[in-house]
Amino acid sequence: MSTIDPNSSQAAIFAKLGISQTPETQKAKKDTLGQSDFLKLMTTQLQNQDPFAPMDNGDFIAQMAQFSTVTGIQEINNSIGRLVEEFDQARIATASNLLGHSVLVPGDTGKPDNEGELHGVLDLPEGTISTELRYLDADTGSEIHFEDLGPRPAGLVGFSWKTIPQEILDAGKRIKIEATIDTGNGPEQLSPSIYSKVISASVGAGEEKQVLLNVEDYGELDVSSAVNFR
Repeated sequence: MSTIDPNSSQAAIFAKLGISQTPETQKAKKDTLGQSDFLKLMTTQLQNQDPFAPMDNGDFIAQMAQFSTVTGIQEINNSIGRLVEEFDQARIATASNLLGHSVLVPGDTGKPDNEGELHGVLDLPEGTISTELRYLDADTGSEIHFEDLGPRPAGLVGFSWKTIPQEILDAGKRIKIEATIDTGNGPEQLSPSIYSKVISASVGAGEEKQVLLNVEDYGELDVSSAVNFR
């Protein structure tokens, strides 16, 4: 089977049609040539071929296959590019809507939210006979509040401190939470997760363009790893 140079073949077709092409015109034609245009050109080429040296069937099939492949790949690439762009814009818009809200992060220290409350979650590996929370001044370590949640079943248990004294709110203090549970084998510490405020959103560098949330006290967090908001 003969090897076809698509550029020279296409140039020859246009030459037979009496169309003059500059390099810029050739590029524009290549970018905009549709399937119907291609078939019309192929028909013209067949009609004007040398009867003593007719076009080889293999050459004809090769040209059609090459055109179909290149056109199909270009259309797919264009569609994927548009989808990726729309998806990135949607992710950024979603992240921007989270500004001022709180995201659940694994951690034991935070500040009261805009309503002057502190919320969090415990993930209990099994049922407890005792569940206690101690709220500490994160700077001094002194206890400022205690809460007894009592027996709890295994799973996620939400907690909140809604009556934080005004002097603590005015001072903007960071509060640390210590959780102690007893599943029947004696008291043990359990790491909590707390809701912390989203203060900004940005798009990371690189091809992946990760949408990052800047979370108060915890820095940047990939929005895809955020599982719960309030």
